[in-house]
Amino acid sequence: DLEPVNPADVPVTAAGALKSYKLAAKAISRLQSLPSGNISLLCDVLVKEVSDLTGYDRVMVYRFHEDEHGEVVAECRQPDLEPYLGLHYPATDIPQSSRFLFMKNKVRMICDCMAPPVEVVQDERLSQPLSLCGSTLRSPHGCHAQYMANMGSVASLVMSVTINEDDDEMDGDQQTGRKLWGLVVCHHTCPRFVPFPLRYACEFLVQVFGVQINKEVELAAQMREKHILRTQTVLCDMLLRDAPVGIITQSPNVMDLVKCDGAALYYRKKFWLLGVTPTEAEIRDIAEWLLECHSGSTGLSTDSLMEAGYPGASILGDAVCGMAAVRITSKDFLFWFRSHTAKEIKWGGAKHDPGDKDDGRKMHPRSSFKAFLEVVKRRSLPWEDVEMDAI
Repeated sequence: DLEPVNPADVPVTAAGALKSYKLAAKAISRLQSLPSGNISLLCDVLVKEVSDLTGYDRVMVYRFHEDEHGEVVAECRQPDLEPYLGLHYPATDIPQSSRFLFMKNKVRMICDCMAPPVEVVQDERLSQPLSLCGSTLRSPHGCHAQYMANMGSVASLVMSVTINEDDDEMDGDQQTGRKLWGLVVCHHTCPRFVPFPLRYACEFLVQVFGVQINKEVELAAQMREKHILRTQTVLCDMLLRDAPVGIITQSPNVMDLVKCDGAALYYRKKFWLLGVTPTEAEIRDIAEWLLECHSGSTGLSTDSLMEAGYPGASILGDAVCGMAAVRITSKDFLFWFRSHTAKEIKWGGAKHDPGDKDDGRKMHPRSSFKAFLEVVKRRSLPWEDVEMDAI
């Protein structure tokens, strides 16, 4: 790419480049001086630093959840802009192809989504089609340009935040063992070009932020494992000293082991219920269904009883969508229940014209949002591997 350069622009000159690196260095030292154990504070400080460096109207940290939907977890914006902090967006808003590109190219700048695209003419002698995925100056996809316009954004700068996958060690620039944790997203309401030295300084800052996030994620996982081990030890001790009823009636109980809305023990045809659960008759019906349809396994976990094939799922409604069940004897069960996700998630979508119609070929950002709400209606938060290990 040959980017246009105005020699009078401060960041383009040698002194300006040095200044941008110094600015990034100060921001990096501020990030590294923060106390550990607070991802929220880390994100808040980063958006403020990126905003000060680049001057965009809105800077956000956008975090991906386990089920791949996204959430705005930090935001620094001009006071006249609508806040996006705390809003969740469906996974389809950032397709897998875009996520793959964000793993390859850490920075993506769109100076003006309204600018008419310029055709690239390929030499016929080239044996393969020309890929522009590595180009900074390439025009945005029509759907993305429309999405930006719907949000009132004309220019953007997006930087990817990658962390180690599981416990794999970082291996230089290799992408193996890396995953996309989230994005740092900058929006501007009028055209904006950020010169390369300043972009490079921001990229370096976001890389350091990724290292800090990686530490925090690993620390949080260790803390959670310690909590689970402590709770498991106490519950196992209760089981050794008492009938299984103790793990439901005493404190801590089975609800302290994993995040859930309710739990139940079905033991010797008696019921002990905690929190939000089905009725005793419904639990008996679930136990009979498990014995009939899943007799070969010691349990079952699902974020949607309806999708798992339980016939009475529609009767349970939104209160009980997800379930983890463990068979403790041939006919006795321990259950954990989760309600549907919509009750604790604030969904957001791009502004849209109600007159717009989907024609099946052209994907509108808002249409994918509506479809996701329908799907999420009877689905709980997914059960994570670490939670199933604990159970």
